[in-house]
This record gives sequence, C-alpha cells and structure tokens, in this order.
Amino acid sequence: MSIRLRLTAWYSAILAVTLIIFGSIVYGVVYYNTYNEVEKRIDQQIKRIDPSITLDPFTGTVGFTFKKTVSNFDETQIIAQIHDYTTGVNILDQNLKRMSIEIPVPSISPEKMVKSISRIQIDGNPFLIYQAPIPAYNGGPIIGLLQVAAHTLPEQNLLDGLQNILVLGSAIMIIIASSLGLFLAHKSIRPIGKVIEAANQIQKGADLSVRIEYNGPQDEIGQLIGTVNNMLSRMNGFYKELEDAYAAQRRFVSDASHELRTPLTTIRGNVDLLQKMWDKESGERPSMDEETLQIVSREALSDISDEAKRMSQLVSDMLSLARADTGQTFMKSPVPLEPLVEEVVRRAQFLPHQAEWIIGNLSTLNGVYVFGNKDYLQQMLFIFIENAFKYTPEGQVSLDAFRYQNQIGLRIADTGIGMEKEDVPLIFERFYRADQSRGVTEGIGLGLSIAKWIIEEMDGSIEVVTRVDEGTTFIIWLPMIFPVPLE
Repeated sequence: MSIRLRLTAWYSAILAVTLIIFGSIVYGVVYYNTYNEVEKRIDQQIKRIDPSITLDPFTGTVGFTFKKTVSNFDETQIIAQIHDYTTGVNILDQNLKRMSIEIPVPSISPEKMVKSISRIQIDGNPFLIYQAPIPAYNGGPIIGLLQVAAHTLPEQNLLDGLQNILVLGSAIMIIIASSLGLFLAHKSIRPIGKVIEAANQIQKGADLSVRIEYNGPQDEIGQLIGTVNNMLSRMNGFYKELEDAYAAQRRFVSDASHELRTPLTTIRGNVDLLQKMWDKESGERPSMDEETLQIVSREALSDISDEAKRMSQLVSDMLSLARADTGQTFMKSPVPLEPLVEEVVRRAQFLPHQAEWIIGNLSTLNGVYVFGNKDYLQQMLFIFIENAFKYTPEGQVSLDAFRYQNQIGLRIADTGIGMEKEDVPLIFERFYRADQSRGVTEGIGLGLSIAKWIIEEMDGSIEVVTRVDEGTTFIIWLPMIFPVPLE
C-alpha cells in the first residue's frame, strides 16, 4: 500500500472514530434530556393522580378508586391504571378507558415489586411507564400496583431521526474527508515523487546535475528536497573531483610514460651501439679505429649517465607528488630563514645560467623563523631559481625578501620570456609547460607542482605576476613564528 493510501486510511479511520464518539455523545445527551423531560412530566402527573383504597363493609374486600386522575390525554399523553392484586382487576383512568388499550401487568409476585421506570411497547406504540406497589397500610402487604405511562412516539421519532442524521452525516463526512484526504495526500506526496523521479534519472543516466524543482513551503518535504538537492550538489562536486582526479591521473601516467620513454630510448640506443662497437665476434661491428671507438663510447656513456640522472630526478619528483596525493607530509620544525636563504644564494650561483644573478635586500630575514622543513624549503627555492634561469636566456634573475604583517615574502623575479595570462592557473599542474617553452628549454614540468605542495604544507601561498617577453615574478608567502633561541 502506498503512502498516499495509508495516510488516507489513517485520516479516515481517525475521522470515523471521532465522528462515532461525537455522535454517541450527542445522541446520549439528547436521549437523556428527552426522556428526562418525559420522566419529569410523568412525575408531575403522578402527583395529580390520587388513588385511594376502599373497603366494602358487607364483603370485607379491599378495592381501589381514582379520586382524581388525568383527564386530557391529548395534552398530557399520559395514561394510568391500578392493578388490584386481591381481585386481579385493573382500575383504569379516563384516558386509558377512552383509548381502549391495556397496560400489561408484570408477572412477578407483589412482594417483589419495587418502584421502577422503563420503556415498553403497547399495541405497537412506545411508552415510558412508571410502576409503584401500593401497600394495604404503612409497612403492610402489597395489595395493588400503580402504573402511569407516557406516550413517547414523538420522542422516539426525534431520536430515530437524530440517529439517522448522525449515521448518514458521518458516512457522508467520511466519504468526503477520504476523497479530500486522498487528494491532499497526493498533492503533498507529489514532491517526493519528484525526488524518486530524479533519483531514477540519476540512476539511469548518471547525471548528477539534476535538481528537484520545488516552490512550496519549507516544511518537512521542502526541507527533504533541499537536503536532497544539497546532497546532489555535493555528490556532483565529488563526482567532478573524481573525474578531474581520474583525468589528472591518466594525464600523469601518460606524461610520465612519455617522459620516461625518451631517456629509456636514448639509453637503449646507446647500449645497443656500445654492444655492436665492442662485440668483436659480431659482423655488425663498425670499422673504427681504437681512438674513435673510445671517443664514441665516452659520448654514449655520457648520454646514458645524463639520461639516468634525468630518470632518477623524474622518479624522485613523482614519488614526492605521490606522497602528496596520499596525504603524507614531512617533519616540520622552526627553521631560521636567514642562514637557509644565504646558503641557497651561495649555491645558486653555481647553477647553469646565462642571466645575471642579483641578490636584493635580505636583511628582513634577520631573526625570522618559519615552521617547516629545511631540506624541502631549499628544494622549493631551487625550483623557482632554476626555472628563472632556464626561462631567462639573457637579462637578470633577482631574489629579495620583505615582510607584511605576520608573513614573510620571498620574491624571485626574472626578465625572461614570461607567460600568457591563461597559462598562469595551469603552470602548477603536473607536466604542464607553456606552449612557447616546449622544446625550447629542458624540463619535465613537475617542479612547480612540487614547489606548490611544499608551500601549501607550510600553510603558505604564492603569487604570480607575468607578462610575455618581460619576465615573471613569483612571491612566496610564508607565515612567521615567534623567534626561538638558537642552540
């Protein structure tokens, strides 16, 4: 059974029980008040009736007579009689005589008779009858029975009509309420149908961009739809992140395979060449003198050594990025920046470069500590400096430092080839290299990705300012910590 039918059934059942209870209370109150009025009328007429006991002096028998009785049945709707237990004769009042009907006498013994009031049928007509025993004297034996009955056909018709109205009205109300409840339940549950439809659409088509349209009030259903839409948004975000990660992984594997294929091809070619050159039994040995063989062999070994170093650097960089992907970090401790940067400056001048190496103002680093790792900090700075040297065939590369609030900025600027604006958001992606640098400068495109990971692990940030043919400036921002005493 659907929720709509269950809700409607519950509404109808609750309404039916409510109407039954309400109808029963109304019928009971009207019934009580109606017959209470009849009882009061009977009580008033009993006070008017004056039955008297008579004694026949000749026979010694006891009899009854009505000294005063009810005279107009049309006004009072009351009849009365006295049953004489000694003779078995019924003494009728005037109303009963005119109606020519007989009030039935209870078949129980006189000693068991008590005052009572009950409903009976006389010749198919409803009556409310009052019965009271008549003793011979105070405390004496019961010799008669007074019966006073009120005709209750109008009251009975009123109660029957009320009962019919309550039953029929309740049935009509239940039918109307059930139909209206089914309509309202359908209307209320309709948004849930939209949720099911959207879920089925997502299940069939894997389209997480589907959203449930809802313009109703923010009740439970509105909150449910809002929650589902938010969940779909988050799932869509996660799905896109997974797609991006999967695409990045495929691109990473593809680029890594490409980058590894080149040095491996070079190494393999040189190894094959060396084997042919020094295999004395092979018929493919080239005809070279000993000096030429040594020169070519040294060149081949040099190429193998260079490509092996390149592969080693590539594998090392890939391992660093793999650690970053798995959430691994490095050990961090307070590091004084001034001696670290001075060491980097000293060693950077031995890097291959054609541009002029200019050292700016580094006095701001005096007493500055950052929370990081010395080796990774040096690796990060060397990455930026080597990049600046590679992409600056002539001009200058400079390094200086400055403070802003609680951060220290390390600025590495060059006057090299620069980049297009659209390349800036992509330069920190793995294996990405600007079009104009491909094939012009050496590199595999992992350095800036590693540098960005190191900076983020130290809660820092990086700014890039660049213009084509005018150079590029990187500003590395690192949070400072309070100085710690030198050991």
